[in-house]
Amino acid sequence: MKMRTERDSMGDIQVPADALYGAQTQRAINNFPISGQPMPAAFIRSLARIKAACAHANGELKRLERDKADAIIRAAEEIIAGGHAAAFPIDVYQTGSGTSTNMNVNEVLARLAAADLGRDVGANDDVNMGQSSNDVIPSAIHVSAALALSRELLPALHQLEQAILTKAEQLQDQVKTGRTHLMDAMPLRFDQELGGWATQVRHGRERLEGLQSRLQQLALGGTAIGTGINADPRQAELACDYLNRHTGLDFCPADDYFYSLSSQDTAVELSGQLKTLAVALIKIANDLRWMNSGPLTGLAEIQLPALQPGSSIMPGKVNPVIPEAVAMVAAQVIGLDTAITVAGQSGNFQLNVMLPLVANNLLTMLRLLANGVPLLADTIAGFTVNRERIEQSLARNPILVTALNPEIGYARAADIAKKAYAENRPILEVALEETELSENELRRLLDPAALARGSRQE
Repeated sequence: MKMRTERDSMGDIQVPADALYGAQTQRAINNFPISGQPMPAAFIRSLARIKAACAHANGELKRLERDKADAIIRAAEEIIAGGHAAAFPIDVYQTGSGTSTNMNVNEVLARLAAADLGRDVGANDDVNMGQSSNDVIPSAIHVSAALALSRELLPALHQLEQAILTKAEQLQDQVKTGRTHLMDAMPLRFDQELGGWATQVRHGRERLEGLQSRLQQLALGGTAIGTGINADPRQAELACDYLNRHTGLDFCPADDYFYSLSSQDTAVELSGQLKTLAVALIKIANDLRWMNSGPLTGLAEIQLPALQPGSSIMPGKVNPVIPEAVAMVAAQVIGLDTAITVAGQSGNFQLNVMLPLVANNLLTMLRLLANGVPLLADTIAGFTVNRERIEQSLARNPILVTALNPEIGYARAADIAKKAYAENRPILEVALEETELSENELRRLLDPAALARGSRQE
């Protein structure tokens, strides 16, 4: 490989001749051969957005020559569009401030801008003007997460909620057996059961929407430790205005830079709400798996869309692959949240020092959920109901006898339930034999549709 010599404050170092990055990036490549996993592309794009915003602000403030500012912005736009991805190879597991990645982006932008202008552009003095890794990296965490949340996950959750509500409306007259402890319980309607799912999803979405204002507060302007050293006091506001015009969001400088540099509480909050959503998705996915179980010896209440052969050895087997995949996504999200919880504790004095891990885990969680949730929505939209199986099971459900408690008492009702179960007979038949109630009265009391209404008038 052809090499060139680059120099930084520590001296000379050899860098691949065609690399867009410089000395500090190469040192980080050498120092951190840990996972082979670079920082997420969405994070790099957001960091480039911040660099463009700061170049614009510094150009407006006449601290940075206008042609340099414009060249940096043009270079940043190439990265935002997905260009030069190979120029950002630094491992996630690097210096805890993310300084290596900040300098990686600075060096690449400086080289691209210099080639554009035909004269030198400084990675530190020009691209990084009025900035520090300590305010830029936390800001990039917030920008990248806010974009992923607003553009990807929240629309996916809306799609899932609507898919559930649409299916619930289609099945609002279908009564089925309820279950507690996985055992037969009183009847309910499909729309009641699915409505519970929709509420879980809606609450998850509303919790995430509720933290957006905190997520859109940026550490930008705090520079090294929160005092704003070397930054024009107007820079952060101008940079946020630029970001807002180009993203459609509502970013603003944080109201306390010492807080926003030293803590990752908002990232921990977001992670926690993503974990809560993951827990809800596991519940929904497992309900679907149970309801689909069979087709002969399980519940077999519904049939999920058949997507692929389910076994390499058992012909004809079809498995609930989407609920399984979504459950694995959710399990991974829960694990990543634990790591972010630990990372959030690592704010020592004026800086958190697990920022790259926070960025990587948050964006991974958001991506997995945003990709998995629409698949679950399609699965719910596509399942069919085995009405005959449901009605057969419902008619023989001994727990229907609960409705007779006010008429004959708990003990007599329990005896009827046990006899019906032991003899595999409908409750109605046994109750006719064991009580003085008429058939019409028993049919009224044991009507599953009426029982599904409970004490509420619907």
